[in-house]
Amino acid sequence: MLLSDSMSLLWLTYAALSLVVLGTGYLGLAFLPRLPRLVITWAVGGVMWVPATFELALTTDEGTYHGVAPAVVVAGLAFLKGDAGTMMPALLLVAVAAGLGAVVGLLLWRRGHRAAARQAQQRESAEQGRQEGGEARREPVIG
Repeated sequence: MLLSDSMSLLWLTYAALSLVVLGTGYLGLAFLPRLPRLVITWAVGGVMWVPATFELALTTDEGTYHGVAPAVVVAGLAFLKGDAGTMMPALLLVAVAAGLGAVVGLLLWRRGHRAAARQAQQRESAEQGRQEGGEARREPVIG
């Protein structure tokens, strides 16, 4: 069951909160043009969503615990512990994910930019056709 398995609940909560953070971050950057807003949002999304493995020594002499967590959390905790062997691969994953996220944001902007340009071109050609063709279509008016 989902509630009895704390790891599933933890990941589900993390996913929901990360979507809230990304949505509010995107809306908070409304003062920026669309290109940097998309690039920043997707770069942050990449940083938040890339997983990394970690190894944690147990308090008893039973060995170590192996798990998966967001790479930015693994890198931050490894930095606080002074464990460069764990921190460097996690930071590399974070950097690659941020770069890939920025590329996805750029591609989304490019796709939207092309669609907007096509719509503007179609609108312009329709207006030209109305001017050349004579009478323009009249829209109904209420009242």
